[in-house]
Amino acid sequence: MSEPTPSLLAETEALKGAYAALNRNDIPGFAQLFDSQIEWIDPVEDPSYGTYRGLAAVVAHTIEARARWAEGSCEPVRLIVAGDKIVVFVDVRVRLKDEVQWREGRPADVYTFRNGKVVQARSFLDRQRGLQWAGATAPDAI
Repeated sequence: MSEPTPSLLAETEALKGAYAALNRNDIPGFAQLFDSQIEWIDPVEDPSYGTYRGLAAVVAHTIEARARWAEGSCEPVRLIVAGDKIVVFVDVRVRLKDEVQWREGRPADVYTFRNGKVVQARSFLDRQRGLQWAGATAPDAI
């Protein structure tokens, strides 16, 4: 993983912990990094696309999405700091409760921080689009 700048070192470590919490179905642990006025934006290509505003809405969306998992994980494999944003390359491998096949993906999640809290989270199915949206450059990152 990339070394973060000192200004977002704590936030980078907190994001790693948030993904670990999500993987163990600890939604309060996952959400503790979020500001009360967070805005969460799913990729438009995703069938469950939506924009969720406020901590309660984001938590409800996360509980609903995570409840569909039979097993699996979302593993952060690279974190790239871009100003007040952190781009997280995620390797997703989950099996939903009503399916036998595994679903895999390699999205980019972009988190915007203010005062140590996530104020916006956006997911991109295409990592390059996530990098571009964040204003980051990482030619070897894909």
